[in-house]
Order: sequence, then structure tokens, then C-alpha cells
Amino acid sequence: MIGQLSTDWKHTANIYEVNVRQYTEEGTFKAFEKELPRLKDMGIKVLWFMPITPIAQEQKKGSMGSPYAAQDYTSVNPEFGTLQNFKDLVNTAHEQGFKVIIDWVANHTGWDHIWTKTHPEYYLHDADGSFHKASGMDDIIELDYTNQEMRREMIEAMKFWVREADIDGFRCDLASWVEADFWEQARPETEKIKPLFFIGEYDELENPEYGKTFDASYSWKWMHLTEDFYKNNLPLSNLINLLKQYSNIQYSSMRAWFTSNHDENSWNGTEYEKYGEMAKALAVFSITWDGIPLIYSGQELPLRTKRLEFFEKDPIPWNGTYEMAAFYKKLLTLKSNNPALRGADSNVVTILLQNTSPGKVFSYLRKNGDDEVLVILNMSREAELNFSLTDSYVLGIFRSLFSDTEHDFTSQTAFTLQPFEYMVFEK
Repeated sequence: MIGQLSTDWKHTANIYEVNVRQYTEEGTFKAFEKELPRLKDMGIKVLWFMPITPIAQEQKKGSMGSPYAAQDYTSVNPEFGTLQNFKDLVNTAHEQGFKVIIDWVANHTGWDHIWTKTHPEYYLHDADGSFHKASGMDDIIELDYTNQEMRREMIEAMKFWVREADIDGFRCDLASWVEADFWEQARPETEKIKPLFFIGEYDELENPEYGKTFDASYSWKWMHLTEDFYKNNLPLSNLINLLKQYSNIQYSSMRAWFTSNHDENSWNGTEYEKYGEMAKALAVFSITWDGIPLIYSGQELPLRTKRLEFFEKDPIPWNGTYEMAAFYKKLLTLKSNNPALRGADSNVVTILLQNTSPGKVFSYLRKNGDDEVLVILNMSREAELNFSLTDSYVLGIFRSLFSDTEHDFTSQTAFTLQPFEYMVFEK
């Protein structure tokens, strides 16, 4: 079987979300496969494919429907190609050094999923006997997790993709809408085939019990607070206090940090619409803080104002110039190669550093033995912001990631930064 028989790779990983429908004009697995060398060069390690299963046609939204309204859990959406096309894509990705995870939508299906005919008892029903619609979403109906047979069939469907396509894990959609004990049941069963990586769409501050099962979870509270911080000029201490809450989580699961994804881009705006000139500083944070970074299709372009349609064909407007690729490559390579940036590693310490502008500058050191990475972010709109680091933790010579110049922190502690400017140093 291709791939390592462990998931130790998760500690240095990053995840790139692939929207197959919008990635190319063709919108197929074969067309996306041509992008692999470029993404490898950019430093991408894990490919997360949005749902690849057929889309339900009954009550679908728009002309093409939502990939999150499945018609069958063990078939491929013909829009993207065939099962063999997907298996070929996974094999090629593995050969080039990628890991591959797929979106798993366990909470609900579309209205004409095969189970609605063969096993209607697998679903929740309203008082009148009709299928129960998911909260606020007319195109999907919810499954009944008190039904043990349904649980077993769901797990068998997950195992199908591990066995048939040799995938390396699952991104679990709306994970906290499904009972935690299902995931505790599903993971060991699916891992009888091979070790897997599980990332759940839930926030561990709200659903801590899920951390027993998942390798990583979403940082929704951080995502919302950073937008509030930028748009409403909140105190920097609000962000730091939230990070302290995340660091107190008892399980060894990681936080996933991001500035965009399929939902945010389509419904709430691009990272530049949400965070303006702070977007790049947040990307630096996402890749250098303790955890695992998520990057969405097209962020390397970048998609400054382009919101991708969700239910229609709307290809990413690639132009042959990947303006942000070099920026991401530097950060992702550092994340992969420097042991100080390993996520969920008890050998790594993250130290908040004191500075003379504590209300504007966010500075921290990640340290693993002799390996150290220093990050300094101007989280304010102030131009020509002069400040000094006042912590004795940072000593010796570091090299700047972006300017490739050396800096001796034993004697040089004063800096000037522009609005939302960032600096990253490697010892």
C-alpha cells in the first residue's frame, strides 16, 4: 500500500482544499491532476477534496446542486469523472508526495439518496412522517444516529474509500452535528485498513468531547473574532485571550487555522473582503502558530474580490500568474522543515513575547530544542510603528524568512513596521 503506515506526517502538514468543480474549466479529476506539480512546488502537503460523491437531484439548489447533498456514498460524481479517474489521481498524488483526504458528510444526505428508497428508517422523520430537513437547508435531510444499522453502513461507506482509493483520511463536515460517539466508533473501524487523519468541522471550545477522536478541529471562534477585530477595531488583547483559551484544551488535537474556505468565500466574502490589509498577516499566523494551516483553492492567485458560485459552474479565473505562491511557499516550507513549527508536539513551546507596543504588536516564539521561529505582527493600522522586543527569550542570530538577512537579537531589538506588516525569523 502506498504511503507511510502512520500519521506522524500530520505534525508538519498543511491542508489545501480542492474545489474540483471550480478548479478548472473542465472541472474534472483529470484536469486537476495537471496542477499537482505546481502545488507540490508551492509546498502543499495534504489535498482535501470537497465531496466527490454524486449530487442529489431532488430539491437541489441552482442548476448543479450542492456537493454536500449526497445521492450515494460509494459512487463518484460523474461531473468529475469516474472512480478509476479518482483512483488514478490519488495514486499520482501519492507518487508526488501528497496525502489525500476527502470530505465526509455524515450528518445528512440529499432527498433522493439511495437510502431514502432502500432504508427510509435510516432517517429522522417529522410528525407527519416526512423526512426531516436539516436546519435552515432545504436541499438536505438528516440521518438518525440512534439507528445502529445505519451507523454500520455509514462506516462501511467510509471504509470503501480507504480500501478502493487508498485515501489518507477524512475532513468531516459538520462533525459536531453528529453524535461524538459515532466518530469514536467509526475511527477505529476505518483504521483497521490503515492509519488515517481525521479533521472535524467543529470548534473545540464549544465541543471539547470531540477532541478524543479528531486530529484537528476548526478555529471558528478565531475566524469570527479576527474579522470583528479588523472591522470594529477591537483590542488586541481579545485575540490573545482567545488563543490562551485554545492552548488550554486538554486533548492533543490541533487547531486548524484559515482565512478562507468554500463556505466563507462563497457566502461571507474573500479573505480580503473580510480582513482587508490584515489578510496576509493572518496567513502568516495561520502557518506559524501551533496547529495546522488550511488554504482554499485560488488563495495563491489570490481571489481578492472573487466569490466562487456554489451551485453553478464558476471557474477560478487563473491567469498564469500566481501572485501569492512565493509567499505561501516560504511559509509552508518553513512549517514543513523547522521542528519548532510542529503542531500538537509536546516538545514545542509557544512563548508570547513582551514588546513596547503590546496593544498593537503581536510577537511570539515557537521553540523546539535548539530550533526557534520568531514571528512579529503589526496588528494595527499605525504606520511607522516603532517598538522593541523586551523579552530575554530571544537571543542570538536569526535569519529573516522574507528578506533573507541576518539579525542579531542579542543587541538589536528595535523595529519599525507598517500597518499590518509581518516579520518571520528562523534561528
